[in-house]
Amino acid sequence: MADHLMSTYTRLPVQFERGDGIWLWDTQGRQYLDALSGIAVCALGHAHPGVTQALAEQAGRLVHTSNLYGIELQETLAARLCTVSDMERVFFCNSGAEANEAAIKIARLYGHSRDITCPAIIVMENSFHGRTMATLTATGNRKVQAGFEPLLRGFIRVPFNDLEAIRAIAATKSDTVAVLVEPVQGEGGIKVPDRGYLEGIRSICDEQGWLMMLDEIQTGIGRTGEWFAFQHEGVLPDVITVAKALGNGVPIGACLARGTAAGILQPGSHGTTFGGNPLSSRAALAVLDAIESGNLVANARSVGQQLLEGFRTSLSATAGVRDIRGAGLMIGIELERPCSELVMRALERGLLINVTAERVVRLLPPLITTDHQAEIIVEKVSELICEFLAE
Repeated sequence: MADHLMSTYTRLPVQFERGDGIWLWDTQGRQYLDALSGIAVCALGHAHPGVTQALAEQAGRLVHTSNLYGIELQETLAARLCTVSDMERVFFCNSGAEANEAAIKIARLYGHSRDITCPAIIVMENSFHGRTMATLTATGNRKVQAGFEPLLRGFIRVPFNDLEAIRAIAATKSDTVAVLVEPVQGEGGIKVPDRGYLEGIRSICDEQGWLMMLDEIQTGIGRTGEWFAFQHEGVLPDVITVAKALGNGVPIGACLARGTAAGILQPGSHGTTFGGNPLSSRAALAVLDAIESGNLVANARSVGQQLLEGFRTSLSATAGVRDIRGAGLMIGIELERPCSELVMRALERGLLINVTAERVVRLLPPLITTDHQAEIIVEKVSELICEFLAE
C-alpha cells in the first residue's frame, strides 16, 4: 500500500493503532512511551477524553460551513487566544506554514503601506518556518531549500541570538520592515537564546518602525512553561504564529496580531477554505480548556526543569556530550558526533525520540507528563546515549 505514497518521508518500520496519554501501541500490540508528542503536537497526549468528546459532539452537529459566514466557535476561540496572548485579532488557517505565510503577507502589506517597493524581512540562520515557497525561503536551512530555486526575494538572513547583526541591518537597509524569529529554535537543535534577546529585538523594532513577528509554532500553547515563549521576557510582539499543539492533532493554525499589524489584512487580501471551521475550532477550545483546568502550563515548567536537572546529573560528565539545554518541555541533548541512529535504537526499546540538526537528541514530551514518567525518560535516554558514546 505504501507504494502509492510519494516518497516525502523515510518512515520508521512501525505503525501505531491506538494511544492513551503518553503511551502508544503499535499494530503488534507493543507499547511505546511517546517523548516526541507527534513533534510537539499532542500536548495533551493521545485520545484525550475532553478533545475526544468535543470532536464527537461537533462532528455530529456541524463540521464545516465556510468563512463566508460567521462561525461562533471561531470567534470564541479567537477571543480566548487573544486573552492568553495579549493580541487583538486572529486569522485561522490549517498549519504552521500557513500561519507564517499570513505573517509574511502582513509584513509585505505593511511595507507597501509605507511606500517601500521591495519590503524585506530579517530571518535567522538555522531557523525553520515551513515548506511553502515563502516559508522555505525564510527557513535558514540550505538542505531543505536545495532544488526549489528560484527562491523568493525579500529575506535578509542573520545569525540567531545576535542583536548586533540585526542592528547592523538597521543601519544599512532602509527597506527592512520586520523581524521573524523563533523564541527557541526547535528544528535548529533546541537553541535557547540569551536572556534579553527578545527584549533587544523589541527595542530595535520600536526604534525602526519594524514589526516584531514570532514563530511560536513549536514553542506556543504552553510548551516552554508559559502560554507563549515571549512571555518569559515580558515583551509583546506585533505578530505571533501558532499551530501544532493548538488542536492536539486536529489541523489548525493561527496568525495573531496587535496594533497596526492587526488591521493590515482586509477582505480579499487573504483567505482560507478550511481554516477555523467549526470542528477544528471546537477541538482547539477543548485543548485550551484542558490546559487551563489541568494547570498544564505550570506542569510543563516544573517537569521540564526536572528533565533538565535529571539529564545534567546523569550525562554532564559523559565524554561526548557537548550540551544539555531546554525551555520547559523542549529538551535538547547535543552530542559531539552525528547520532541519527539513536531514533531507531530508541524505537526498539519502546521509546519515541527525535534527532535534529544531526547531533541533537530532541525531546518534546506532552504537557501531561508526570514526574514518574519524566524519570523513565531520563533513565531510558541517558542509558541509550551512554551506550552509543561508549562504542
